[in-house]
Amino acid sequence: MRTTPLPARAEDVPTAFAERFNSGDPRAVAELYEADAAFVPESGATVHGSPRIAEANAPFLGLGLPISVRPRQVHVAGDIALLVVDWEIAGAVRATATDVARRGTDGYWRYVIDSPFGAAPSAGDGSADYVPQ
Repeated sequence: MRTTPLPARAEDVPTAFAERFNSGDPRAVAELYEADAAFVPESGATVHGSPRIAEANAPFLGLGLPISVRPRQVHVAGDIALLVVDWEIAGAVRATATDVARRGTDGYWRYVIDSPFGAAPSAGDGSADYVPQ
């Protein structure tokens, strides 16, 4: 299965993620992360590195439903970008991500910090849409 190329512009990171996620290929998704990236699940217990990030993404990929993304803000400072992105997995879960991406020496942008629930209300208010198990 052919996947979209890695993003050459910071503003293309969310779309590249959605296309790779919707391919259903966990390896295609993993390519969008730096080797030592951080992933912040809804619990707030940050995980680091490719294998743990793949584990954290697995429940979402396992839904077998498409994700849609709508970038709200993209702020670039040199080789670093802050991405604020509304996303939804076909009615199963939705949130606003607060992510950090970096342009690598190869010219492609990858996640350094992926916080899919980064703009979520604080825990305990009953507003969580989905907690992967």
